[in-house]
Amino acid sequence: MMILTKAIKEKLIANHKEQDGTKSFKAVLKLFNPTGIGTWYLSELNPENNNAFGLCCLTEEEFGYVNLDELLEVKGQFGLGIERDRHFTPKTFDECQQKENLMKADDIK
Repeated sequence: MMILTKAIKEKLIANHKEQDGTKSFKAVLKLFNPTGIGTWYLSELNPENNNAFGLCCLTEEEFGYVNLDELLEVKGQFGLGIERDRHFTPKTFDECQQKENLMKADDIK
């Protein structure tokens, strides 16, 4: 599966170029580990070093940068790599955090 479509990549780069320090863009890309923990909601991409900014949800949720080259090298169980949620639509980071919190609550039940 193609992780970055041309349209998604262009939007991530445009957000990076237009950044004013507020980090207020919506997440336009959701990546996830299909066999374990790890979800990344990304809003910008620096094309010079392939570092993306967003909400990274591993054992905790935190905002930060992740290098896409390194992330795409990760292989989980059965040799499966990181995948793109093809049905994801742009959301605010608050909406993404709410979704993650709901998913955690469902795991507890």
